[in-house]
Amino acid sequence: MKEDLAHPDTGDWELYALLDIFTPPIRQALVNLPNFKELIEVILDLGRLPEARFPSDFCYLSQIPVSADDIAAVVARIGEFGKDNRAGIEQTLHRISCLRNRNGKIIGLTCRVGRAVYGTIDIILDVVRSGKSILLLGKPGVGKTTMLREVARVLSGDLRKRVVIVDTSNEIAGDGDIPHAGIGHARRMQVDVPLNQHAVMIEAVENHMPEAIVIDEIGTEAESLAARTIAERGVQLIGTAHGLDLESILMNPTLSDLVGGIGAVTLSDEEAKRRGTRKTVLERKAPPTFDVVIEIQDRDRLALHAPVADVVDAMLRSHEPKPEIRVRTDGGGVEVVQEAEAQSVQTRYNSAPAHTHTRSHGYDRNATPSVFALADEDDDEPATDIIRIFPYGVSRSKIERAVANLRVPALIARKWDDADVVLTLKALERRDNGRLREIAAQNIPIYALKTNTTAQIQTCLKDLYDLPTVDDEELAMREAEEAVYKVMLHHKPVELSPQSSYVRRLQHQMVEKYHLLSRSTGIEPNRRVRVYKDAAQ
Repeated sequence: MKEDLAHPDTGDWELYALLDIFTPPIRQALVNLPNFKELIEVILDLGRLPEARFPSDFCYLSQIPVSADDIAAVVARIGEFGKDNRAGIEQTLHRISCLRNRNGKIIGLTCRVGRAVYGTIDIILDVVRSGKSILLLGKPGVGKTTMLREVARVLSGDLRKRVVIVDTSNEIAGDGDIPHAGIGHARRMQVDVPLNQHAVMIEAVENHMPEAIVIDEIGTEAESLAARTIAERGVQLIGTAHGLDLESILMNPTLSDLVGGIGAVTLSDEEAKRRGTRKTVLERKAPPTFDVVIEIQDRDRLALHAPVADVVDAMLRSHEPKPEIRVRTDGGGVEVVQEAEAQSVQTRYNSAPAHTHTRSHGYDRNATPSVFALADEDDDEPATDIIRIFPYGVSRSKIERAVANLRVPALIARKWDDADVVLTLKALERRDNGRLREIAAQNIPIYALKTNTTAQIQTCLKDLYDLPTVDDEELAMREAEEAVYKVMLHHKPVELSPQSSYVRRLQHQMVEKYHLLSRSTGIEPNRRVRVYKDAAQ
């Protein structure tokens, strides 16, 4: 019978590896099925009839219920079950998952057929070759993992990139120490416990210098944050997540960071009026981890959302996204049946640096100053005094945006004699009609800007509040990020370099997002943040 089915080019021998784990009656019933090669999984539940499942149908393999001996016979022929209750057959892609009773005894098995299908990524080959990070979404069984395996093979073989697969359940590269040939030249890192997947993701970047990382089933906040760090280091990330489409990911509080996250923002009066919205709106908090989101609608049809930043911004403004729709034709070609609609919605976060993890809040002049005054929780330092700014020829909305970006305690004064400082332009200063001389006579500091831009205003505000430069801040946050992952990986506390209270506040906020602990130690000017995993440390 094996000789009738085996074919040297199709890899049917792997089906026989699955057949060999079953008892003879079930094995014979499977071989006799006319659509045997379309088999998806075999279900063995104690006391029920054994089932063979196909893409759109199922059938019973016997009229004799499954016994405990039938289940024990299968378990004896496969690898050990991991913490995720999954096992496999060495050097194959088959996955066997178990159901246990309250005492831990196995009472059911789902024996899923794994196949290395070639040519599945022809429909997105141009996107894979572009080097962009890609997130694949779709319902279970639609082929996400099969695509990941093919992506790893193409990147490591055809494009000769250094590819590392983080294989939590051995589903991408198969069971056993030797990975399946379907992943090409890619390397595979196994995960001992599913909860450690995020740590292995970071270890892959730190220890093995990959150009691309492939990861299946991103499902926790820690994994989401680890994915962000991988993408920020310039490594191409190809992954899947638990979601049907982009909207489901965006509304998932655990995974929304993959596409930039959502935050409530309070707009100024002018900005709310310009947009025609309420003053409190939802906006993207940070740049997305992934450049492209692909919704796999079925094996021959998918939707591409890109660039993700613009698409998410449009969705948060209640604009219906129009993705590019691609289908695989009967002849094996690829046809674009719907062109993507360019998104023109812009927000203040579009130009945010990729390393930013803090949440920006819009500026509301009617709000109390405490909205902007942030305290370093471990420091006993007094909050910085509120500075009232009078704009003379400078855009009020740009000052509000700069204040919101830096999160400094500042208010806009309605009259110059109520202000602590005045912002103006050098061009106005040169042709002053006497107003600025009158202001200067009252000993009110005047800051003259070269141009009326948010960047120039932010530079001025940093000077007023004695804040670090962008480079210094970026280095400090990068150091905090590296410390977070060292603590997650090695469970040992790490102390950062001394920083100002402003930077320490940002570092504390970053650490908190990773569910770690931190506190400020030392005496100024050497006060610094210490990152650790639990109170015992």
